[in-house]
Amino acid sequence: MVYMATATMEVLVVEDDPRIARVVERALTDVGHHVEVAHDGLEGLTSAERGTHDLVVLDVMLPELDGIEVAREMRRQRLKTPILMLTARDAVPDRVRGLDAGADDYLTKPFALEELLARVRALGRRAGDEHQDQLTVGDLTLDMGRHEARRGDASIELTAKEFDLLAYLMRNAGRVLSKDQITEHVWGYDSQATSNVVEIYIHYLRDKIDRGFINPRPLIRTIRGVGYTIKE
Repeated sequence: MVYMATATMEVLVVEDDPRIARVVERALTDVGHHVEVAHDGLEGLTSAERGTHDLVVLDVMLPELDGIEVAREMRRQRLKTPILMLTARDAVPDRVRGLDAGADDYLTKPFALEELLARVRALGRRAGDEHQDQLTVGDLTLDMGRHEARRGDASIELTAKEFDLLAYLMRNAGRVLSKDQITEHVWGYDSQATSNVVEIYIHYLRDKIDRGFINPRPLIRTIRGVGYTIKE
């Protein structure tokens, strides 16, 4: 597998919900980033003030000091670290206040982890990383910047969710992923998606990338009782 991605970043995650913090930390660590977690706004601000992070993932609703105040204080101190704000689904005023306070982008809860990673990549590029994301397994290539998939010379049309699922498989090429892991990363930590949904989307992907080619070499494999993997 050849994997060119946004350079490894030092990411500060400020989130008081232990489960969400663990999920986000694992997702970022899985793609190579170094993660520090703070569980309240005051601790988060203290960590951010060191100026050693490339990105801050910042929840709005925090004990001690809310995310809006953390962002505002960071900008008051002229800290230019990009901020990705996490907000409740319908909290439009929070999103507006967060952007006004200095956040660079926001993501509403619940969110799919592939979307979180896409926002992180975008902020990493915006901060000066000019590398283009590309995932490759065998003759299958996924261009993250253009949102395009190809097998050999053939272009493959994917829906947004198919693209997210394939990206997650390819980021973990050779590693067996359980249905629970796939659901959590692709459909979101608070998703109601079932194992049947994962099976259906794996079937969709197989139809598009493993069938209909000359001398096809199947890439997606089922490991019975365990999960799925992609490899040459």
